[in-house]
Parts: sequence; C-alpha cells; structure tokens
Amino acid sequence: MNAHEIVATVSSKRASAVEIVRAALDRIAAAKALNAVVTVDTERSLSDAATIDRRLQLGESMPLAGVPVVIKDNIWVDGWRVTQGSRLFTDFVAPCDAIAVERLKKAGAIVVGMGATSEFACKGVTTSLLFGPTRHPLNPELTPGGSSGGPATAVAADLVPLAIGTDAGGSSRRPPAHVGVVGFKPSYGAIPYGPGFAEPFFDISVIAPIARNVADTALAFEVMAGPDVRDSASALVESADAESSELRIAFSPKLALDIPVDPVITERLEAIVEHLGEKGLRIVRRDPVWPQGATEEALMPLQHVGLAGLYGAAFQKDPAQFDPDVARQIERGLSLRGVEVTAALGASAAIRAAFAAFFCEFDLLLAPTVPCVAWPLVQLGPKMVDGKEVSPRAHAAFTPFVNHARLPAITVPCGHDRSGLPFGIQIIARRRRDWMLLHAAMRIEAEIRTLPR
Repeated sequence: MNAHEIVATVSSKRASAVEIVRAALDRIAAAKALNAVVTVDTERSLSDAATIDRRLQLGESMPLAGVPVVIKDNIWVDGWRVTQGSRLFTDFVAPCDAIAVERLKKAGAIVVGMGATSEFACKGVTTSLLFGPTRHPLNPELTPGGSSGGPATAVAADLVPLAIGTDAGGSSRRPPAHVGVVGFKPSYGAIPYGPGFAEPFFDISVIAPIARNVADTALAFEVMAGPDVRDSASALVESADAESSELRIAFSPKLALDIPVDPVITERLEAIVEHLGEKGLRIVRRDPVWPQGATEEALMPLQHVGLAGLYGAAFQKDPAQFDPDVARQIERGLSLRGVEVTAALGASAAIRAAFAAFFCEFDLLLAPTVPCVAWPLVQLGPKMVDGKEVSPRAHAAFTPFVNHARLPAITVPCGHDRSGLPFGIQIIARRRRDWMLLHAAMRIEAEIRTLPR
C-alpha cells in the first residue's frame, strides 16, 4: 500500500498501525542484502505504532496515521543511533528529533529504520566504511546512486511507502530517478532544517520526501513544511490551494550543459514533451543562460571547505577513520585559499541570478534528472555515457545548480532503458512555488503513465 492507502486503512480500523509496522519490519529484515536500512529498533517502532493505535482509539485524526517511514542516517531521530555513515559517529544517539521528524511523528508516521547514506552525504554513491554499499533493488551489482541511496532503495523495494532524505546537490533526486521512484527537493527553507549535525554545505541542503508517487510526497511535504523559530532560514511557501493560470513551461534537453546523455533518455523525454503538448500544456524549448564557467566543479570548493572545517582536525589526527573519497575532499578543502572559496561563492550567486532571470519568463522547467542509468557498484560514476568517456561526477550534472538557486524540484519516473533500468524527468519551479510544482507534477505523472513504456 502507498501512504494514502495506509492512512485510510489504519484510520478506518481495518488494520492496526502495529500490524502495518510489523509487516514493514519483516520486509526490511527479508531485504537485508540490499543494505538500504542500516539501523532498526523493532521494540521502539512497535511501541510507537501502539501509541498511534491508542491515539486513534481516542478519536484523534492524523494525516499520516500508521505510515512506516525510513529516515536518512544523517537526520536526527530522538533516541536512535544516527551515524552520517561515519566511523566518527558509530555510537552517536540523537538527543532529540529534527523538526521534520517531530512533525512526522505528530502526524502519525512511525520511524522503522535509518536509511543508508554515504559518509556525511558527500558522495554520488551510497557506501561507507561503517556499513558498506547499498545495492540497487533491480540489480544488486549496481548502485542506486547517492547520497540518499538507502531511503530511495527502501521505497523502490517496497520496504516502506515513504522515506525522508536530504538534498544538497541532487541526493534525493538522482537516487530516486535511478531506482524508479519520486524524490522531491523543496525550496530552501520550506521544511525547517535541524536540530541536527552541522552541515558541510553552505545554505543549500534541504529535507526531501521520497515516495512511489507524487501525491505521497506532497502529503509528507504538507506535514513537514512551515516555518519554525528554531530555524531562522525556514519560511512559508505558497498555500496548497493557490491557483495558477496557464503554466508557462520550458524544456531544456541538457540544461545548456556540455554533458552527454544516453539516447534512450533523450528520446523518452522528447516523446513525453510532445505528448504533454498534445494534452494542452504550453511547452517551448528554452535553455537557461549560465554565467561563464558555470560547472559543478566550480562549486565544489564549498563542499570541500565545509568538510574540512568540520572534520579536518579529526582527519589529520586519524585519516583511517574516513572514506578515501571523502578524505580526498577534506584534503582539498584544507588546501584551498580564501580567494578560491570566494570564487565558488560568486559562482553560486551567479547561478542563482541566472535561474531567477529564467523564471521571470517561465513557471516550470523540464529537464533530465540524470544523464544515464545506474552503473556498477564498484565505480564512483559511469565511465561512459552515450559512448563518450566522462568524469566520475558527470552523472550528477543536472541537479546541483537547483540547490544553489534554492529552488524546488522533483523527479518523476518516466522510462526505462532496454535492460529495465529506470530514469526520471526533473521538473523545476520558481522558489516557494512548491505547491504549483507538486500539482503540475501530479498531472505530468498521470500523463506519463498513459504512454507506452
């Protein structure tokens, strides 16, 4: 069952929250080889489910009553071990809930496990020295991507109907695209962030719901969204019932970036755009105009100095505690000069301005979420895309700019390659127009489902 179906079933007493949660825990145990859920607390989860059943008996109505949820292993859940996929935090127990988790629990959701992440959520694959690799639910020799590979895989493998990830560069859009589910990155500040770990990213990371359909991600977003005095960056977005006139939609096949894209993805997106046009959506081809030198590489110093600032001393004391790929990022961060960091901040601001100019003319932008399907587990990224050699981060090209512009974006499953591996279409909107985006995504999702596979 999806989240809406579980709420209806539990609220009508056709099944108890305890029964729903016990079934989810059984599925998680049976799928241990996927390594999607790295920590469970059966007794706590069943106790929390029993509390939901008692609240229902007392007549309380809850929008997420009985829904089992997996939380990414870098978001605080009170009383749970939360590690960030790092040996430094092997035994860390969260002293309180993050605001988003607090709101999920109040709404009736039950935490059934912590979803795997790469160390500090800073890699495009989901693996760590602490827990090892998370495997793709359709092919265990492949990666689901990262860093929210655990939450995305948990949803795709039907372990839970809902998971919560984080997204600072595409971490909760790319893995969902690779495994065939929906991942929604809200506007920066739409969902309060923290209390929790210090972030290596500069004001771009968000809490991101992952589900099997857009409606379930919207339900979770509605529960978690809204300002809180504990997070000074949190802010209101438009109301859920905000009306929109005819949408002005642009389609950019490569987001004006010099990145190869697998032909099957290009062809499928072209077919979808043509179909949407036939169904009455006004779509024009238009690329954003980026500032000179706009690349993900130009932005990466911000991640590297963030990691170095938080963990540089621990790294210098004992490098063996760190994933080698994360260690290289910390080393680079320690070596960067202030002028290089300032240049990266300037690039971030210029990208934000470019997107702002673009959305003066359009309401939505359609683009690929990923340029390729999933790749072998042992690689940081695909070696070839569309027959061309690419860098290990080429797979991530279409998502980070959205974070730096602080915009809402969603990935919706839209097709498969010949081997059955999924990919997604990314829909991007102006900041704080999250509900316009979600409503449009529901319509696009419905139209995609009418197309032949």
